Amino acid sequence: MGLKLLSTGVPGLDKVFGGGLPEYSFNLIAGPPGAGKTTLVHQLTFANASAERPALYFTVLGEPSLKMLRYQQQMGFFDPEKVGTVIRFIDLSREVLSATPGALLDSIVQHVEQTNPAIVVVDSFRTVMRAHVGGDMELQGFLQRLALHLTSWQVTSFLVGEYSDGEMSNNPVFTIADGIFWLTQSRERNSVVRKLEVMKMRGQAAIPGLHTFRIGPQGIQVFPRTMARLPGSEELPQRRRATVGVPGLDELLGGGLLAGDATLVAGPSGTGKTALSTHFIAEGVRHGERGVLALFEEHPEEFLSRATEMGFDLEAMVRQEQLRVLYFRPLELSADEVLHEVQQAVAQIGAKRLVIDSINGLELALSPSFREEFQESLYRMLGALTGGGVSVLLTIEVVESFDKINFSPHSISFLAHNIIFLRYAEIDGQLRKVLTVAKMRRSDHSQYLYGYEVSSTGMRVTAPLTGYQGILTGVPTARRIEPEAWPGLTHRERTVLDRLLALREAPAERLPEATGMQPPELSRALARLVELNYLVAVEEGGSVLYRPIARPLGQ
Repeated sequence: MGLKLLSTGVPGLDKVFGGGLPEYSFNLIAGPPGAGKTTLVHQLTFANASAERPALYFTVLGEPSLKMLRYQQQMGFFDPEKVGTVIRFIDLSREVLSATPGALLDSIVQHVEQTNPAIVVVDSFRTVMRAHVGGDMELQGFLQRLALHLTSWQVTSFLVGEYSDGEMSNNPVFTIADGIFWLTQSRERNSVVRKLEVMKMRGQAAIPGLHTFRIGPQGIQVFPRTMARLPGSEELPQRRRATVGVPGLDELLGGGLLAGDATLVAGPSGTGKTALSTHFIAEGVRHGERGVLALFEEHPEEFLSRATEMGFDLEAMVRQEQLRVLYFRPLELSADEVLHEVQQAVAQIGAKRLVIDSINGLELALSPSFREEFQESLYRMLGALTGGGVSVLLTIEVVESFDKINFSPHSISFLAHNIIFLRYAEIDGQLRKVLTVAKMRRSDHSQYLYGYEVSSTGMRVTAPLTGYQGILTGVPTARRIEPEAWPGLTHRERTVLDRLLALREAPAERLPEATGMQPPELSRALARLVELNYLVAVEEGGSVLYRPIARPLGQ
C-alpha cells in the first residue's frame, strides 16, 4: 500500500522530504523561539487546505489567533479567502487555563468530529503540556490518547512546540511522532542562519543532514544540501572543446577546454583573471552557448562597463537573454543558498558556461558558520553543474610567493579538471606577466611558460619564454638556447608530430582525440607536415594513415 504524498508548498522542502509529506502522518515541528516553526506550519497549511481538505488550527497561550494572523498575512503564501472558511482558527487559551487535560482533549475531539478536517495543527503543543500535564505517566497517557484520535481520524497533523536537544530521549512525543522536523537559528558575529533537519520520517527516504532555509516576503525557502545534476548534454560523450577566446591560449589547451570541465584560473591581483573570464563568457555566447556570471567582488555595472571597453558588449547579451548576471554581497549567506541560485539561473536560461569571480569573494560573502563547509559545498556544486555539461571557470586570488607555487589558499585545486596559472616575473628589468597550463585532465596541453599581455582590447598570449630558467621564482635567469628540434614548425604542428612519433602511426579519425585539436586546424597542420616531408600519408582500407618519417635534430 503506497503512501500518498502532499506537496508542502515550501520551495525546496519536498525534495528534502523525499518527494513530499506523507498523508495522514503525525508530525512534530520543534525548535527554539524565533526559528520559524509557526511560519512553516502556516505555509504547509495554506498550501494544502481546500474545500475538500479543510484544516483546523488550534492556538493556545503561545500566540493568540488574531495576533498571529496579523503578522502571517504579510507573507506571500497567505490567502485571506481561506481564513474562516477552509482554515478555521480556534483559540484554546481559555480551555488551557481552566479545564483539566481530559476536558481539553474532549474539546479538541469535539471540534475535529464536528468539522471532519483533513489537517489539524496544535500550536503551541508544548504550552498545553506545561499548563496541565505533570508526571511522565500522565504525559504519556495524554499523548497516546491524542495520537490515537488523530491517527484514527486519518488526518495529517502537526504539533508545534519548543524543545531542547536533551528532551528527545525521555519525551514520549518523539516516539509517537511519524515525522520530527527540527528548526534551529544560529547566530555568529553579526550573521543569523536558520537550518532545518528531518530527524525522523516514517515511510520516506528524507535527505539527511542540516538544510539551510530563509524566511522572506514569500515565506520559507529551503536550500537542500544535495544538488541534483542538470540534464546531461548529448554532446558530452564526444568531449567537444569549449574555446576560451583568448588569442593564443586555445592552442596551449589543445584546442580549448573540454566541455563540462571545471577550470581554476589562479593568480595574484592584477594578472588578468577577470579579463580571461570575460573572454570565456563572450566566446561562449558567440558560439551559441548562453552563460551565467556570478560576481562576488566587482559590481555588475563596473564589470559590464570594463567589458565594453575591451570590445565585449555583455550588456547586449544580457538584454538578449544570452547572459545572466548574479551579484552576491551579503555577509550572512549560506553556501547552499548561493549555489542554489547559481544552479537555478543556469537551468532557467539553459546556460553552458558559468564564471564564478571569485572564490575569495564567494567565501567572504558566506556567513562565518558556513566557511567550514565551503569546500564540501563547492564540491557538490561543481559536480551538479559539470555533470550536466556546463563548463565552469573559477577565478581565485593567490598571494605571490617566490619559493613555492600556490594554486589556491584553500585545498580546492583538486576539484578543478584544469588549472591555468598566472603570475608576475621580472624579465630584463620589466615586470612581465607569465602564464602556464599547470593541469589538464584527459587532454594534452602545452608544458611551456608563455608571456601574455592584458590591454584595453583584452588578453593576448605572446611567445613562449624558452630563453630563461627559474621563471616561477619571479626572478628568472637567461640560459643557453639549444637548437630548435623542429625548425620551421608552429606549436600546433610540433604537437601533432610529437603525438605521431609517440604512436608511430595513426589513422586520421584518431588524431582529433590524440591531439586535442579541432578537425579544421588539425587538417591544416597535417597537410603542412606532409608538404615539409615530416609525415607520409598512406591510404589503407578507406582510411588515411599518417606515419612520421623525421626525427628531431640531434637524435
